[in-house]
Amino acid sequence: DGVIRRESDRAGGTEGGMSTGEVLRVRAAMKPISTVPRALQTVDVATGEAATAIHQRSDVCAVPAAGVVAEAMVALVLAESCLEKFGGDSVAETARNHRAYLDAIPGLMRSWGEES
Repeated sequence: DGVIRRESDRAGGTEGGMSTGEVLRVRAAMKPISTVPRALQTVDVATGEAATAIHQRSDVCAVPAAGVVAEAMVALVLAESCLEKFGGDSVAETARNHRAYLDAIPGLMRSWGEES
């Protein structure tokens, strides 16, 4: 198709902090939810007396929530990078700057299939 591409993408779409133009792949890890098998000692704020906290476990798996948070953070970081690169005081101005940037790239180097 005339597009210059890499034979492999083991770096996940970035090299040296710069996009390679390939699909961006993010790997993330999180620590397990801490588990305390017994109720902890606390203070009843109404009476000031020593008390035992109720032991309950409501969030047994935080992975789905972590996925949502990770996706949102990736979106924010990418948006920040786009604004840093293309600038602008409005979405229209940023889009105009992005389009001008794409127009300046030789067609052979484009991999997004955008029309000029």
